[in-house]
Amino acid sequence: MSMSAVNISDTELSTFFLIGIPGLEHFHIWISIPICVMYLVAILGNCTILFIIKTEPSLHEPMYYFLSMLAVSDLGLSLSSLPTMLRIFLFNATGISPNACFAQEFFIHGFTDMESSVLLIMSFDRFLAIWNPLRYSSILTGTRVSKMGLFFIIKSMLLVLPFPFTLKRLKYCKKSLLSHSYCLHQDVMKLSCSDNTVNFFYGFFVALCMMSDSVFIAISYVLILKTVMGIGSHRERLKALNTCVSHICAVLIFYVPIITLASMHRFGKKSPLALILIADVFLLVPPLMNPIVYCVKTRQIREKVLGRLGLRQK
Repeated sequence: MSMSAVNISDTELSTFFLIGIPGLEHFHIWISIPICVMYLVAILGNCTILFIIKTEPSLHEPMYYFLSMLAVSDLGLSLSSLPTMLRIFLFNATGISPNACFAQEFFIHGFTDMESSVLLIMSFDRFLAIWNPLRYSSILTGTRVSKMGLFFIIKSMLLVLPFPFTLKRLKYCKKSLLSHSYCLHQDVMKLSCSDNTVNFFYGFFVALCMMSDSVFIAISYVLILKTVMGIGSHRERLKALNTCVSHICAVLIFYVPIITLASMHRFGKKSPLALILIADVFLLVPPLMNPIVYCVKTRQIREKVLGRLGLRQK
């Protein structure tokens, strides 16, 4: 009898179960409608940004190359997470195999780190454009931009590459219910019934690397403000700062949910519903809002999009 109990407790789980929104299960079908709309708008918006930048020679500049990298990372986040969410809310299909879960968390964390890195190099781009506009094009050549983009893409993927392998080596015996509508490293790790010390410390290291991007972004804006304050004309100051508005919005859209989640885990009362909603916002909102923000606030992008739609800007 005891041997039987041991064998049962040591049995590896073959399925993890994701969660929708607790307490609102009867409304999942209705919740799926705005999620589906947000998903389609995010895909369409980011593909439009990429198409406009690729086909318009006047947009073949460093700022727009970096914007296209941001669009790629947003597409990656959407494609790696939202289909699973829709499957849960539309069909109540909450089961996911461990290997599929490990793959999903690799892509989610990889594209999240990639987006963070792109926002960092975009802040450097804005600083350089304001600090030394005459040498901007000669410093950020197309070749250098391509090398920077390739470096950060490879860095992001290599940084999270150990995640699925370290999770795969763990044993999962009893708990199978995850805390979100998609797989995250720290969430899967907690289900383990074996020693996950390595996973904990490596996950903490990856989180520090990503949060260091936000520190360097803040430093970039301190330098930008210092440079802008040195400009004599008030009109020129506003013009210089206006070129940063879209990027500031993108940074806030990306980092505010992350900082809110971290603060709730560390200081606040852990409301499961609030944590789930903010975690969903973190993956739903940036891919949706970034194309909208850049179309509204960046005149060149707005004019090209309206032109392709056959509309004239008033």
